[in-house]
Amino acid sequence: MANLNAEYWAGHNVLVTGGASFIGSHLVERLVWAGAKVRVADNLSSGKTENLIQVAGDVDLRVGDLLDPSFATEASRGVDTVFHLAADHGGRGYIDTHPVECTTNMILDGNVFRAAHRAGVERVSFASSACVYPVHLQELPHDGNMVYLKEEWANPFVRNAASSDGEYGWAKLMAEMALSAYHRQYGMKTSSCRFFTVYGERENETHAVVALIAKAYVRMDPYEIWGTGQQDRNFTYVADIADGMLRAAAEITDGSAINIGTDEHVKIIDCAEAIFRHMNWRPQELFFDTSKPVGVFSRAADLTRMRERLGWTPQTSFQTGLERTINWYCRTYSAPLVAVKLQLALTER
Repeated sequence: MANLNAEYWAGHNVLVTGGASFIGSHLVERLVWAGAKVRVADNLSSGKTENLIQVAGDVDLRVGDLLDPSFATEASRGVDTVFHLAADHGGRGYIDTHPVECTTNMILDGNVFRAAHRAGVERVSFASSACVYPVHLQELPHDGNMVYLKEEWANPFVRNAASSDGEYGWAKLMAEMALSAYHRQYGMKTSSCRFFTVYGERENETHAVVALIAKAYVRMDPYEIWGTGQQDRNFTYVADIADGMLRAAAEITDGSAINIGTDEHVKIIDCAEAIFRHMNWRPQELFFDTSKPVGVFSRAADLTRMRERLGWTPQTSFQTGLERTINWYCRTYSAPLVAVKLQLALTER
């Protein structure tokens, strides 16, 4: 079983697209610490150079737009493995209000995969999403039972298994299909990692957990929660997502997809309550705004394939990860400045 230590990654020439972003920067750090030679390609539209400050001297940062085929070609030269995380994306407030931007991911993904193939890259691991799953499987269950999403339930070649969550979800599913095709036709070693509701340090306010933290940080009262608060998610800590992707890249080479998530299912209202407890503050009133975009009602991962093929499960409990994220946010940002920008930050990258 390949693992995350220097015995596997040491000396590998690795490209991380979107490597200055929230998830990408955590992945880059782990690769550097494991001894890989890491190149980052990022247009810095949502990524930040300060996200890489801990490993800045060990990373070859290339700033450019992967929608430009020539930049994708340049970034891929001399690389053994590509971790493709670059995308126009955000939380529910962003993807529901920016459908055009989300569709450009299909062009970006095609450029990266084509450039990787032409450059002779050995393997490509793609950051996909639970948004690839059919929406009707994630509605309020009539019998009260949670539906655990299995990888085979999102497949463009199977009848009724392709009904993804919006333009963002369809773009991710199409990228998975394209990457699988590169494996079948050219033998490229490929994998697609379906992330389940990532949260943690360096995330922005378009995502649920950090949005809820920010609202508590500025003492919003009435405290606004999008939807009824009864929606549930597999909130997965970013360090575990990065570790899972590294393991998947090493172990899965047949073009297949794999869920990366936890077996903890947390309701939005319970997440908010946990934030109140940790911050030792509670609003006098909660306001449930059902006019705001909230996505599917329930999103839960079946983790059978992850356990069997990776021999691994995430190590960070939601309580631990949430506390780390709250501490980071409050340490990093000024409450008055957050208050000024918060409404825009909830829907923009």
